[in-house]
Amino acid sequence: MTMDPAHSTIGDEQADQRDVQKNNFSDAGSDARPHQEPRRVNNDPRASRQKGNQPRRDRRDVHGWVVLDKPIGMTSTQAVAVLKRLFNAKRAGHAGTLDPLASGGLPIALGEATKTVPFVMDGRKRYRFTVCWGEERDTDDIEGRVTATSDQRPTREAILALLPRFTGVIEQVPPRYSAIKVQGERAYDLARDGEVVELAPRPVEIHHLSLVDQPDNDRAVFEAECGKGTYVRALARDMGRILGTYGHICALRRTLVGPFGENDMIPLDQLEALCHRAASGEGSLADALMPVETALDDIPALAVTRADAARLHRGQAVLLRGRDAPTCSGTVYVTVAGRLLALAEVGNGEIIPKRVFNLTGLTASPGRNERN
Repeated sequence: MTMDPAHSTIGDEQADQRDVQKNNFSDAGSDARPHQEPRRVNNDPRASRQKGNQPRRDRRDVHGWVVLDKPIGMTSTQAVAVLKRLFNAKRAGHAGTLDPLASGGLPIALGEATKTVPFVMDGRKRYRFTVCWGEERDTDDIEGRVTATSDQRPTREAILALLPRFTGVIEQVPPRYSAIKVQGERAYDLARDGEVVELAPRPVEIHHLSLVDQPDNDRAVFEAECGKGTYVRALARDMGRILGTYGHICALRRTLVGPFGENDMIPLDQLEALCHRAASGEGSLADALMPVETALDDIPALAVTRADAARLHRGQAVLLRGRDAPTCSGTVYVTVAGRLLALAEVGNGEIIPKRVFNLTGLTASPGRNERN
């Protein structure tokens, strides 16, 4: 995953248009797309007022991460729209699609945090999922059409013996209903049109796979920690085939995305309640935000002087001088007086800015810099 070059500050409408065209970070069918509301032309003089003759609120600059504990039934795009409305934010995007049938961690980037989305998507994911044996479905989950059945059910011993085959780097064929592009078309669009989609296997890495529970003969609960590009639905499908019983996902929860775990998640009802309290002056929306730099936990931090910060902010490189000059190389995030300034590359004796942050507006409360 590569970073876009640094760019100057531009207007909200222009930024949204640019992001829709350029800022599509994909992760095995998980797209991080900054949410853009459709433009509407309305010459009615009342259009500037909402119901009850309340003035329309201008969008504002909000910067940080909210890790939504997404409820079942909500799409990732809907979740972004809800948070954008609750925070009245100018820009928002998510770091990896979570299917409507799934619950759990959906990191949503607001404002300048959208520049750090690739670092979250490149991180590990952890899932707890239930496989229902006896049926294979065309979507590899409970929402699909049954394509094969079996009366056999796997024993606990057979399941445990199988797990090592799905640990480490393996070859995996993505589900037919996925966001993989085939000759410029999404695989799920072709599948919905009735076309036979043949997707090539590709390497994915599963760091950990364990059997958590076996409530009955028809179901087994697993936990998997995997790298980007892994489809849990395909994992259930392939285990079912090898066990001779077929299988599909019937429950799925994401418990880790990059640096964000379950302790960072906030249910939608709690978030809405916090927003209502903040609107009445009883709290602050900043309490729901995590700092932009939380997404950069695995990247070295580099503090610079205010003079060097001014050069980096203008997009100019800074020479590393003196015996105290840092010896690190590669990608770093730069801070000045404890505040995030830029993403940069260090090499050949200089710091070269790649993405500069403008954190003017609402940001996380100081206490949120301490992880739970």
